[in-house]
Amino acid sequence: MTLQLFQRLTTVLFLISNLGLFAQQNEYFKSVQTQEHHLKVQVENGMYHFSILSDKIIETSFIPYGEQLDTISHAVVLNAMDDNTQFVESENTLSYGLKDGIKVSIKKQPFQISYEYMGRSLIAEGKGYIKTDSTEILDFEIGKEEVLFGGGARALGMNRRGHRLELYNRAHYGYETESALMNFTIPLVISSKGYAIHFDNPAIGFLDLDSKKDNSLQYEVIGGRKTYQVIAGNNLRDVTVAYTKLTGRQPMPPRWSFGNFASRFGYHSEEEVRNVVAKFKEDSIPLDALVLDIYWFGKDIKGHMGNLEFLSDSFPTPKKMIKDLKEDGVKTILITEPFVLSTSKRWKEADTNGYLGKNKAGETYAYDFYFGNTGIIDIYNPKAKEWFWSFYKRFTDEYNVAGWWGDLGEPEVHPSDLLHATGSADEVHNVYGHDWARLVYEGYQKDFPKKRPFILMRAGYSGSQKYGMIPWSGDVSRSWGGLQSQTEIALQMGMQGMGYMHSDLGGFAGGEKFDAELYTRWLQYGVFQPIFRPHAQEHIAPEPVFHDKKTLQLAKQSIELRYKLLPYNYTLAFINNQKGLPLMRPVSFDTAADSSDLLIHTNYLWGENLLVAPVTSSGLKTMDIKFPESGVWFDFYTNKRYESGMKTVELFEDHIPTFAKAGAFIPMIDVVMTTDAYTTRKLNLHYYHDDSVEKASGILYEDDGITPQAFEKNHYELMKFNGINNKKELSFNYSSTIGNQYTGKQRDITLVIHNVQNKPKEALVDNSTHAFEYNQEQRQLIITSQWDSQQKQEITLKF
Repeated sequence: MTLQLFQRLTTVLFLISNLGLFAQQNEYFKSVQTQEHHLKVQVENGMYHFSILSDKIIETSFIPYGEQLDTISHAVVLNAMDDNTQFVESENTLSYGLKDGIKVSIKKQPFQISYEYMGRSLIAEGKGYIKTDSTEILDFEIGKEEVLFGGGARALGMNRRGHRLELYNRAHYGYETESALMNFTIPLVISSKGYAIHFDNPAIGFLDLDSKKDNSLQYEVIGGRKTYQVIAGNNLRDVTVAYTKLTGRQPMPPRWSFGNFASRFGYHSEEEVRNVVAKFKEDSIPLDALVLDIYWFGKDIKGHMGNLEFLSDSFPTPKKMIKDLKEDGVKTILITEPFVLSTSKRWKEADTNGYLGKNKAGETYAYDFYFGNTGIIDIYNPKAKEWFWSFYKRFTDEYNVAGWWGDLGEPEVHPSDLLHATGSADEVHNVYGHDWARLVYEGYQKDFPKKRPFILMRAGYSGSQKYGMIPWSGDVSRSWGGLQSQTEIALQMGMQGMGYMHSDLGGFAGGEKFDAELYTRWLQYGVFQPIFRPHAQEHIAPEPVFHDKKTLQLAKQSIELRYKLLPYNYTLAFINNQKGLPLMRPVSFDTAADSSDLLIHTNYLWGENLLVAPVTSSGLKTMDIKFPESGVWFDFYTNKRYESGMKTVELFEDHIPTFAKAGAFIPMIDVVMTTDAYTTRKLNLHYYHDDSVEKASGILYEDDGITPQAFEKNHYELMKFNGINNKKELSFNYSSTIGNQYTGKQRDITLVIHNVQNKPKEALVDNSTHAFEYNQEQRQLIITSQWDSQQKQEITLKF
């Protein structure tokens, strides 16, 4: 069945199902059986299979009669647990789960399944399993007040309730403020009620979030597993932590990936590459990476995809070029695609050896799309997978390529009747990008175990983060509307495990005239998004070095701030790696279900301690900002104090509104031209003091920026900062945990304390009087000390 026919059929079925003609409820309970690690419940038309995966996660599979349990998941990394699970049966009910955790409750007659956590109701199956002529549906009842997030990368507003979301990864070129379907769909729903439900099946389909306004949630697919996990928590933070435990945590990227990128569509020659890098050096703008788009293997846009080798006419000495760039601290990233054109140098090899997707006759399936006549690499064929990896291996090993860009991996054009080794195109479509990232990630583990991969891709699936995928938001319009949708996309994806979702800074698609204000504001936002990568179609340069002096200086200021914040940002990466918390977080992350902050995406938290409000409209002089319901905040640039509620703030052209939380420690360094020069031996530690905060704490994580799993290998240092305010004294202590494969450092720490109302009478460092500076006008105190991190240090200010 083609995708178009599937869409027409499901539209008809959607209308019919509203009339109630297709509901086949599991009306009759038959029997129950407890086994190690799971519970089986037999009903009229099949079997339910329940497993407890953690205190917050339960997995449910429905197996219709005539089918067997499919245990293969592309997403889940947890196994079923048996310890402490409890099963209770009464005359008309069953209960299975954990006393102090999640459990399923089953009513025998009339049959119904519901889930609860710590005595709190979460969600219940409604009609349960429904079989139609062409699809299978799982139907649930939800509360009428619930706000629903999820479904992957889309621009629909933070509350996605009321939408019927198509589950089919598809590029949306030039989108602005609204996009119902984008490159990266995820069959996950997150509720303000404190739970999520993940449908563990990559097949194409729909996720209906109460579009019929009957308090129902439906998952509809063409076939495959009828398996879902219910994930519980007390707030959005808890649910995100539990979900990433279920589907895997993001490995630490290389530290250079937090620097500035030079990228465009695209650099045509080695000479152009060298000139661009020289311009950054000439203007003293930090730079860590350069991305080579499609022209590294072809002179034109069309006809060359699949060559997978440098075009010697344009790039005569690529090895030397990459070596020279590396000596300047600039790492090279190459684009690849999963398509091999019939006009490319690799077509005969790929076709003859059966490396491409097939038609029903077992021949290579060739078809036309924008770039030419093509086949698609069948990464599910072990030999094709090995062949594809051989190119990554060669260029990483022989050319010293530092990172990879996987483009068009939805896949962009993927005929429904094309066959892969493990199933049809429609069955693997949504997981193709995910498994492509896995191919690269596992290749690194095997052949380059001492290197962290950088894998930039725009399409994936649930749990793609565990393969190190760095997603971006696709071909966004170079417009204010394009900028306005970016925070929503990133915040939603962060809650769904993809903590590195980011955008092409400045916008990618279209734009006939350069808008300096838009470009500046987008780069200022980029300081506080996971990856700082300006990228666009080349008719307007995305690199700041090619713009007017004012635009250049404003961009330089943003890039320098990005480098100053490297210690803070790298620590956010560590927290994401260990706990699954995204770098960009909704202001409602810790709030109750009825919070008015749930729908805010015009401002967000950058980690725990910075509140950021991007400027997304032209010509504004002021902005209204809703500050979180608890806590005190200080303007990052002026130190002005703000409490909760809606406030009007003045805007400045050289930065966007940014606020530090009272009690926050923000570690920073002086600007470096490349992360190769990164060091915390000289550290600027900013602390935001307020009388409302009696105790405060913060951390700074450090490793070599290269070693995979450095923390688990004890190749790290974790610094801890604590502050205590007892009105008469303000004291701080520094301590450090150092892995046994790492060496502690002697550091010069400049402690900058903001909002100190009065000059202290005395300052002590380890009980000895110490010099300090105090600025009454700025209410700022500075004290510098030398600290050997193998020892503790205490600083006391007496008032």
